[in-house]
Amino acid sequence: MARYRLERAFETLEEAELLFLNGHVNTFVNRLYYACFYAVSAWLLLNNLSSSKHSGIRAMFHQHLVKPGIVKVEQGLLYDRLFNNRQKADYLDLTNFEAEEVASWLDEAREFVESVNALIAKEKYLED
Repeated sequence: MARYRLERAFETLEEAELLFLNGHVNTFVNRLYYACFYAVSAWLLLNNLSSSKHSGIRAMFHQHLVKPGIVKVEQGLLYDRLFNNRQKADYLDLTNFEAEEVASWLDEAREFVESVNALIAKEKYLED
C-alpha cells in the first residue's frame, strides 16, 4: 500500500501540472495537496501510523517528521499551506486562485514529494 501511495504522489504531480497548463488552477491546488498527502501517507504507513482524517495525517507529519527535524520546517509550512488552500478551493464558494499566485507551488510540491521519497529510500523501506 505504501508503494502505491508513493506512486500516486508522483502521478498526482503530473496531473497537477496538466491542470495548471489548462487553466484549472483550483483543481491544480487540490492535486498538489494530494500529491504531498500521498507521500506523507506512504511514510506513515511504513512506520505503522495512520489516520482516517486529513487533519490526523497532518498532525502526525508534524509530530514525527517536522518537529524532530527530519524534514525542513519549510516543508511543514508548505503542507499546511496546501492543506488550507485545498480546503478553500474545494469547499468555499467564489474561491479562485490566480495562476501567478500559485505557479511556484508545483516545484515546491515536487521537492516535497521527492524529499519524502528520498527519506523512504534512505530508510530502505521499499527495497525491490
